[in-house]
Amino acid sequence: MLISVRNLEKTYHDEGEVTRALAGVSFDIQKGEFVAIMGPSGSGKSTLLHILSFLDRPTNGSYIFNGKHMNELSDIELAHIRNSEMGFIFQSFNLLSRLSVFENVSIPLVYSHDVPLEHRKRIVEHAIQSVGLDEKMHMEAGKLSGGQKQRVAIARALVNKPDVIFADEPTGNLDSKSGAQVMDILHELHKAGNTIILVTHETYTAEFANRLIHIKDGLLSSDEPILKSRTKKTDFFK
Repeated sequence: MLISVRNLEKTYHDEGEVTRALAGVSFDIQKGEFVAIMGPSGSGKSTLLHILSFLDRPTNGSYIFNGKHMNELSDIELAHIRNSEMGFIFQSFNLLSRLSVFENVSIPLVYSHDVPLEHRKRIVEHAIQSVGLDEKMHMEAGKLSGGQKQRVAIARALVNKPDVIFADEPTGNLDSKSGAQVMDILHELHKAGNTIILVTHETYTAEFANRLIHIKDGLLSSDEPILKSRTKKTDFFK
């Protein structure tokens, strides 16, 4: 079991107002799953993703990641797990525009003590090649198209060989063609054995997953397999 959450709650207090973003959510995620989380604005899906990715803590309930109980970990320990066992893909890419593609993808390894210095160059190059950006390796990230930036973000998420990749609206800032290419990459990564947890408001994007969790009013309203199988291979290498 990779992830197990039980009765997860999150309450925010702001100038006397109480907002209950999560009202008791429970589910498990196995290694190798591709899970899409959907829900209307304000449903609690982003709050849930932040907790799952150790960017926030729940108010109540339990969260076990890879056998580790979140409530028993310090902020420093959470940060270490986040950097070494989790990969992140954001809607806004979160790249450093003045740095090259290679330098951006290298960033997670700067904080890693598990990868010897002499191996880092090879690992970064392989990650960039895996998203089809060999020829852009030394270009400034700020000069890339939106779709290319998101592919750099995917490569960056891969360099630490994470146990899970969190994708937060990864196609939200892309046109339909670039978005399809990004989702094809995630589809291929899942086929290769990677665990992916995706937050999206797009039905087309969610259909790349094999399981769909719906969140509404801070509660899990449905949790069902997606029966439609996708066999399409990535075509952006052509």
